[in-house]
Amino acid sequence: MRTASQKKVLITDTTLRDAHQSLYATRIRTEDMLPLAREIDTCIRFLNDDPWDRLKALKAELKHTPIQMLLRGQNLVGYRHYPDDVVDKFVTAAHKNGVDIFRVFDALNDIRNMKRSMEQVKKTGAHLQGAICYTTSPVHTTQTFIEMAKDLYAHDSDSKCIKDMSGLIMPAAARELISGIKKAVDVKVCLHSHSTSGIAPMSYEAAIMAGVDILDTAMSPFSMGTSQPPTESVIASLIGTPGDTGIDLLKLRAVRNICILIREKYAGLINPISERVDSDVLIYQLPGGMISNIVSQLQEQDALNRWDEVLAEIPRVREDLGYPPLVTPTSQIVGTQAVLNVLVNGQRYRNVTKEVKDYVHGLYGKSPAPVSDEIRKIIIGDDAVITIRPADLLEPAYEKLKGEAEKAGLVKKEEDILTYILYPAIAPSFLKNERSLEEIPKKQSVTKPASGMPSQMEVEVDGEIFSVRIVSVGGSKVEVTGITPQKIPRGEFAGGIKSNMQGMVLQVLVSRGATVKKGDTLLVLEAMKMENPIHSPVDGRVIEIFVDTGDVVQNGDVLLVVQ
Repeated sequence: MRTASQKKVLITDTTLRDAHQSLYATRIRTEDMLPLAREIDTCIRFLNDDPWDRLKALKAELKHTPIQMLLRGQNLVGYRHYPDDVVDKFVTAAHKNGVDIFRVFDALNDIRNMKRSMEQVKKTGAHLQGAICYTTSPVHTTQTFIEMAKDLYAHDSDSKCIKDMSGLIMPAAARELISGIKKAVDVKVCLHSHSTSGIAPMSYEAAIMAGVDILDTAMSPFSMGTSQPPTESVIASLIGTPGDTGIDLLKLRAVRNICILIREKYAGLINPISERVDSDVLIYQLPGGMISNIVSQLQEQDALNRWDEVLAEIPRVREDLGYPPLVTPTSQIVGTQAVLNVLVNGQRYRNVTKEVKDYVHGLYGKSPAPVSDEIRKIIIGDDAVITIRPADLLEPAYEKLKGEAEKAGLVKKEEDILTYILYPAIAPSFLKNERSLEEIPKKQSVTKPASGMPSQMEVEVDGEIFSVRIVSVGGSKVEVTGITPQKIPRGEFAGGIKSNMQGMVLQVLVSRGATVKKGDTLLVLEAMKMENPIHSPVDGRVIEIFVDTGDVVQNGDVLLVVQ
C-alpha cells in the first residue's frame, strides 16, 4: 500500500499529443489547440502547420505547464536513424522552442540508439525521462525491464517511463515492475498505457498502490478506446489519499468543455474501431495510434473488409522479426508488412518494404530475439547483418543539407533546415509556401465521365485544397480515373506497371529510354508511412513515365511502361 509519507501522484495530460494521435490520427489544427492549452494552463504531415511555430505558440500559452515531447532516440521524429549532428541540432532546437521534458525511447529498447539524444538532452539542461517500451513475448520479462531501468539510470536519466503503448500491462505486472524498479533505482517512475484492452484503469490502480509517481491521462472527451484513461477520473480516484494530486475537478470542467467542442468539430475523423474496447489487442499488440492508421490505410486501399486478416498476420510478422515491441517505427514496420502480406492474397513477403529490409539488416538496432535464417534469407538473401550501433555508419549531414536548403531558397529561420532534413519529400513545397491563399482557385476543378456526373473534384477546406474522388452517388457506382486522370491512366497497357496501393511518389529513379533489368527499382512510393519500391518485372526499356515526384496515385494506376 502507498504510505502517508509518499508524495502526491503527478499527472501528464496527453490530450494535445497522444490522445490526439490515437483517436484523431494527428489531424487537429493548432488554432483549435491554443484555447485548450490556455485553459489547461490555468489549472494544471496533413495540416500545413509549421511544427516549430505550433510548439512556440503552445509554449506561449502554457506559461506554468512544462511541455513534454516523445523523442524516438536516433530516429528523432522520423522513421529512420539520423546522424549524430542532426540529433544534436534537433534536441537543441526543440528545447529552445519550448520542450522542457524529453521522453526518450528506442523501439527495440536498444540503449545504443538512445545514448546520443540522452546526452544532448542533459547538455541543454532539460529533464531527461528514459523510457522502457513495455511488451510481452517469450524474450521479455520483468527482470529484463528492471535491468534496462538500471542502465537508463546509469545514463543519468531524471525519471523513468514504462511506456505501455498497446495497453498490455496487467495489474499484477504493473505492481511487480514498478516495485522492482523503485527498489533498484531511486528515481521517479511514470506509467503510460492505453485503454484499448480495457485494462489500463485497473493497472493504474495497481501502479498507484505500488508507489508510481506519474500517470499519463487524457481529458475525458479524448480518453479511453485507443487513448489513455480519463484525467478527471484518475484525479477523482486519488482525492483524500496520500497520492492526492491537488488538482481542482471544478476547474477541470472548463478544460473538458473545450475538449467537447473540439471533439464535435473533428467527430468525422474518429473511426469507431479506435473508440471501442478491443481485447484482441492482447494478441496482436498494436498500439492505439497505429490502429487508427491501419484502418485508414485499408480504407485507402478499399480493403477494410480484410481488417481481421491483417490482425491475424501482425503477430506472425512480429515473431518472424524477433518480437520487436510495437511502437513507432516498429509498429509501422510490422503493421505495414502485415497489410502487404494480406493484400497479395497470402503470398507472404512477396512485396517487402525498404524498412523491413533495413530492419533485418540490423539498421534499426538489435532485435530482441534473432531473426531466423529462413526469414532473413527470404527478406535480404545472403546480405550481411550489422552488429554495430547503426548511427556509426552515418556521416555528418547537417551542414551539407543546410547548404542544399539554403541554395533552394527554403530557409527563413534556422528550424527550416531541420524541417527540410526530417521531411525531404514534402518540405520543399511547404517551405516555399507554394499554395498561398491568393492562389486558391475560385472555382472547383471537376473531371466528368461520359455520364456527366463528376468523378473527382478539388474542394477547399479551411484554406487547404483536397483532391476528392467520388466513388458513388445515390448508391450508383461511378467509374473513376485516378487522382490526375489526364496524366495517370488506368486499365490495361502493354508493359504497363501498375501501383498496387494508394500512395505518393517519393522518387522516380529512371528516365524515358532507360534500359532496365528485371528487379531494378524504377520508383519509390511512400504509402502507409513506409517506402515501397516498385521493381521492373522484366528486362527492357522504359517507354513512358506517367508520374512525377510528389504525385498521389491510386491502386491500379499505371505508373510507367517497360517493354
